[in-house]
Amino acid sequence: MKYDFDEVVPRRGTNSYKWDTPEEEGVLPMWVADMDFRTAPAVTEALRRRVEHGIFGYTKVPDAYYESVVRWFADRHSWRIEPQWILYTSGVVPALSAVVKALTRPGDKVIVQTPAYNCFFSSIRNNGCKLSASPLVCREGRYTIDFDDLEARAADPQAKLLLLCNPHNPAGRVWTAGELRRVGEICLRHGVFVLSDEIHCELTYAGHDYTPFASICERFRRNSVTCVSPSKAFNIAGLQIADIIASDDGIRRRIDRAVNINEVCDVNPFGVVATMAAYDEGAEWLDALRAYLWENYLCVKRFFAERLPDYPILPLEGTYLVWIDCRASGVGSDRTTRLLEEAKVLVNSGTMYGPGGEGFLRLNIACPRSLLVEGLERMAGVLAPFRHL
Repeated sequence: MKYDFDEVVPRRGTNSYKWDTPEEEGVLPMWVADMDFRTAPAVTEALRRRVEHGIFGYTKVPDAYYESVVRWFADRHSWRIEPQWILYTSGVVPALSAVVKALTRPGDKVIVQTPAYNCFFSSIRNNGCKLSASPLVCREGRYTIDFDDLEARAADPQAKLLLLCNPHNPAGRVWTAGELRRVGEICLRHGVFVLSDEIHCELTYAGHDYTPFASICERFRRNSVTCVSPSKAFNIAGLQIADIIASDDGIRRRIDRAVNINEVCDVNPFGVVATMAAYDEGAEWLDALRAYLWENYLCVKRFFAERLPDYPILPLEGTYLVWIDCRASGVGSDRTTRLLEEAKVLVNSGTMYGPGGEGFLRLNIACPRSLLVEGLERMAGVLAPFRHL
């Protein structure tokens, strides 16, 4: 393999949020969504050249940055973006918060399809809005959208915004164009604007193509904004950069104002350089990464089928976050405490992802396979005794 994803790169003691948050020695972190792989060589080389310059003052984002973003989404996803639609900011979570601030008033309802990424809830709460949770339906081991429930929630006069997750974290779904079209039509029918978090868009697997919500038709494009970043796919979250894509001039001005009010309007030089390198030169590395992650997922599926059959692994269409169903085993999401204390494995409890997350665990599989297998073996030692409770 041209890229060595099997290499174990020590991260403890590097002020890694993922690795250095657990205070106890020997903990294997398989929780927060960053990867244990070095980023693409093209990104590292671009950053090295920038470091050698030695001056890191305030950054002016160049035209070439916008060109890189536009070209990537056109070539990779057949989505035509105009450079002027792009607003840069320091991350997707700050972007979500700024958009909620710009397009709602305190007391408005924001629809979220749950279980959902936990920061959705804080972005809604921090802007004085109310959560309207539309539960996804888990049937025969796969999540689908409850369109009747979504329609009813969108019809509520207080509902102003749908916070869409595409691909979905933590359910692992890559919504099809048909599903997104039904979502979009419901929102248009009831005057609900769509805020689409598409940060995991590059991490999809064979047979599950990512469809940008705004690319489906002009009506959806004008009734939505999209938040993207290379941070997940290229493992550069610490460089703090993301883009808000809004085609409507009036909407974009309101969001730009909110970005400035929230003081997340500046980015650092490394985020700019890394984004350009990733989008201009990182496609081959990304494809190799996706192939490796898919093999990791198959490894997890085999392990659970053989050793922990009472814990179904949900299909992974996108992301590197495996959703584990613990409900039939009688083991709840609170088992994360025991996994940490007895197995020294840190995973995410499903309860943090809101209604519908109870009884699930989220496992980050973006690590060298040797660490993955070690983590699975540790988990089995704790989970297996509870299989028949």
